[in-house]
Amino acid sequence: MFREKARRFREIDPDEVFMDSVNLSGLDVNQMEGRMEKPISSKAFLGLGIFFLLVTLVFLSKMWSLQIVDGSQYRAFSENNRFQYVPIPAERGFIYSSDGKELAWNEIGEDKTLQRVYTEVKGSAHVVGYSKPPMKDSSGIYYRDSHEGVDGAEKYFNEILKGTNGLNFIERDAQGNIRSKNFIQGPIFGSNIELTINAEIQEALYNFIEETAEASGFRGGAGLLMDIETGELLSAVSFPEFDPTVLSSGGDGQAIQTFIEDERKPFLNRFAGGVFSPGSVVKPFVAVAALEEGLIRPSDRLESPAFISIPNPYDPARPSIFRDWRVHGSVDLHEAIAVSSNVYFYKVGGGYRDLEGLGITRIERYMRMFGFGSTTGGVFDEKTGNIPNPFWKQDNFSDGIWRVGDTYNTAIGQFGFQTTPIQLVRAVASLANGGYLVQPRIISGDPSIREKIEVQDENLSEVRDGMRLAVTNGTAAGLNMSTLSVAAKTGTAQTGVNNESMNSWITGFFPYEEPRYAFVVVMDGAPSGTLRGGVYVMRQLLDWMVANTPWYLNDEYEMDL
Repeated sequence: MFREKARRFREIDPDEVFMDSVNLSGLDVNQMEGRMEKPISSKAFLGLGIFFLLVTLVFLSKMWSLQIVDGSQYRAFSENNRFQYVPIPAERGFIYSSDGKELAWNEIGEDKTLQRVYTEVKGSAHVVGYSKPPMKDSSGIYYRDSHEGVDGAEKYFNEILKGTNGLNFIERDAQGNIRSKNFIQGPIFGSNIELTINAEIQEALYNFIEETAEASGFRGGAGLLMDIETGELLSAVSFPEFDPTVLSSGGDGQAIQTFIEDERKPFLNRFAGGVFSPGSVVKPFVAVAALEEGLIRPSDRLESPAFISIPNPYDPARPSIFRDWRVHGSVDLHEAIAVSSNVYFYKVGGGYRDLEGLGITRIERYMRMFGFGSTTGGVFDEKTGNIPNPFWKQDNFSDGIWRVGDTYNTAIGQFGFQTTPIQLVRAVASLANGGYLVQPRIISGDPSIREKIEVQDENLSEVRDGMRLAVTNGTAAGLNMSTLSVAAKTGTAQTGVNNESMNSWITGFFPYEEPRYAFVVVMDGAPSGTLRGGVYVMRQLLDWMVANTPWYLNDEYEMDL
């Protein structure tokens, strides 16, 4: 029933015979006896061939990319590696003071590079500023190929000072070694500049501010002396200051860290970037506004008691009290400026009983006319300061309601009123020169920029008379000199959460009869009640100028020369 399938037979190859320990006897296995070799299969040969084919294709593809597709680009890279145009940093122009002192110059350092060096004359750091040197990376390539001004005159006049770099053509071998160097173009020296700053006056003012600060506990101070017609700054000082040579070289890290950690803020340019409560130095400008608006006449007398009281509509038993610093009695405009009556300016600023006051809108408008609340447009990095108004109060106080008391305090330079010394010196210069705002400048030869304020000179004259009276018989009596007629206004502004600190101001102009220079000194951050401040500093400076630079003080001396 069943038929057995046919079996296929084939010859058995020797390597298919099984071997075991029996038939291995007598063979030396250590000599490869009794072992059989199996031939490599065709699949293995095929796989290996495919692998080498792929490697060859990748190699050829990369060669095509490098030599054909991107060949021109890599040739350019290669040429750039071989040939280099290397800048030769130009020597930076020198900076001089108006009296011929070198304030910034160049010296060859120990590593054969140009180093910027600055004068040791005190008080010049914030005016001159400093610069960063050219810098190379680890491969010797410049990533900053010239000195770069960072602050002050170095920054503002950088394009004038920096000059034009020269050029070297360098060939290198494959290992990066220089094979040849060819000089193509020499560097062009930067232009020198002469500042309007007098180095001797600058150092004298700095020394007087420093001595007063250390003796009376002020944190810092600033001072300015400006030509009222041209805006040229004869002196511009900020105390304390930094060492520009240290910053320019960047080598003394410990010294730089000391500047950074100093609580007195030596990097703060107080005369341009410092904002301070001005206090009573704004009263002459409020007086001009009241005269312009016809609210008072110079001869009108107002009672100036120890305080005035404003009814409190929410609690009649607790009226609002606004105090003066002393009882002045009946005063007119000149006397109010001279004795710095707070009550007089409360009344003309915010109104009182039958007297209409300016109100905050007009106060702000006139303050802005005189340049408060904006930068001067000069060469320094300035702050704008602040003039309080209802919008400002809404943004900064939970109870944003503007009250008459806020107007009172604004009229005497308090309650959020902030200004910079350079704003104030420009404003005071406009009182002295007939109502022109001039732009402060520190380089000789620049054109004067003037803007007319729409006020009557007769009203400015009345305010000037009040400032003169402040010197002859008022709060600025410390500047009453037999050798020079000065007009001035003092200011003391309370600062701190609990009015624990104070700023001491003096501002004015001289000579009174034919004004030439306006001045400002502010000393900041002393304990309240400190007696020696801005007036003392300015008197020291004027006495020094009488003895050492009298040609700045009167025309007669200049004519005699």
